[in-house]
Amino acid sequence: MSKQLIISVSREFGSGGHCIAEMLAKKFQLPLLDKNILWEIAMERELDHRHLEKYDETPKSQLFTRTVKGFSSSPEENIANLQFQYLKKKAENGDSFVVVGRCAEAVLKQYPAMVSIFVLAPLEDKIDRIMEKEHLNQEEAKQYIQKQNRKRKNYHNYYSDVKWGDSRNYDITINSSRLGLKETADLLEIYIKKRRDVGENS
Repeated sequence: MSKQLIISVSREFGSGGHCIAEMLAKKFQLPLLDKNILWEIAMERELDHRHLEKYDETPKSQLFTRTVKGFSSSPEENIANLQFQYLKKKAENGDSFVVVGRCAEAVLKQYPAMVSIFVLAPLEDKIDRIMEKEHLNQEEAKQYIQKQNRKRKNYHNYYSDVKWGDSRNYDITINSSRLGLKETADLLEIYIKKRRDVGENS
């Protein structure tokens, strides 16, 4: 692995994966790429980022969309591709960063500097976290989690040949409930440093 470092964090909704990504970004002093990707794209193209965010990590609608000569009428597909192009450009430029979701483990799989992580957790723990965060009751939290995970799965599997959450497609898959978020981030830090050491000595 070169001095460049790309950390891709995919996650089940409610698993705390985003918090872990934030911790890893802080530990390695790297920028965290999430919705701010759309802000930068919007600035470059002089667009309102709020319009783009409506379609962020959203599966392509099969209704009223078509592709003609390689150009899609789907805003979801166009925004997804803009983000993929953005990530590839940063990787090709040698930038280091932590990226949350956005099929990054598939989009950037050819870069040896990337470490891909999938964070999961038991349903009951995800429910407890979402109940507290979103002020929902147990059943509302459960339904919300299922809806968001279905959305992420459909989004990922539409744009990627590999399946969302399949452990074979990630360097490491980890249950955040076993150690808690902080200790999970600490363990991942050790793994990432070991990977980087092996890469620099190979």
